[in-house]
Amino acid sequence: MLARPAKYIWQHLRYIPLWTVLTYSKWRGFDDRARSLGNVFGWAMSWIPIARRRFDREIRRIYPDMVLAERLSLSRKMGQNMGRTLFEVFHNTEFQERQDRFHISGPGLAVLQKARAEGKGAILVSGHFGQWEAVRAVLKYRGMETAGVYRPQSNRHYQRLLARGIEQGGKPALSTGPNGTKAMIRHLRSGGFVAILLDEKTVDGEMLPFLGFDALTSLAAARLALKYDVPFMPVFGTRRENSSDIDVEFENPVEPSDPSTMTHAFNDNLSARILEKPDQWYWLLRRWKDMRR
Repeated sequence: MLARPAKYIWQHLRYIPLWTVLTYSKWRGFDDRARSLGNVFGWAMSWIPIARRRFDREIRRIYPDMVLAERLSLSRKMGQNMGRTLFEVFHNTEFQERQDRFHISGPGLAVLQKARAEGKGAILVSGHFGQWEAVRAVLKYRGMETAGVYRPQSNRHYQRLLARGIEQGGKPALSTGPNGTKAMIRHLRSGGFVAILLDEKTVDGEMLPFLGFDALTSLAAARLALKYDVPFMPVFGTRRENSSDIDVEFENPVEPSDPSTMTHAFNDNLSARILEKPDQWYWLLRRWKDMRR
């Protein structure tokens, strides 16, 4: 009987730091508020031991010769970028109004416009890199509202903010799991677009190379793209240095072949971007943990 009240109290306690920052900066401008949360996350990455240990474990796998000072600098920059991104997701309605901050490129946008004109769906794939929500903001502004897939949070407060932000970015907001998958299939079959972050581990995934090491990777998105004959398109929102300006890139769809080959191609694409701008990727995903063991 005590477990539920204790869990409820713990969820409140964990939410207090985020609530404090969001409330304290409420009177400031959008960029200043986003920067404030970024600075808090940057501080946390520098000074909270559990965060530093998790970051060091992952970063040293890819950069075994990186010295401590470089790791500390990179962890702080990553925290700043992710804090800004999180603020923008939580305030997605305001974020989507900032179309002058989005700098669009790539042949994929024309592909999506053609698909929409033909009543055909599409699967957009990205990762926890830069500001991925900028892609949906660009599409929604152009009349191509795109569903977002997200992983539910165990903390009810984070879950409330995240679900609300994803829905503001484009409906429907689809949670991972059987019910969310069924809703996503219905959406695709009706000609809808779906955005999925493919760099999260999943127990039913396949071990595919990612940043040079095998990592559990879901093939579901590629399978659906093949089954319903829709584009499987890599898309990225790369944040400019210490800025709220974002380069939104719509690449050509991955050539249809088989789910493993197509997902492997996406992994290689995202890996190259991370190696070029490692501070833009969220290194705390425990990407190489094998959940099947």
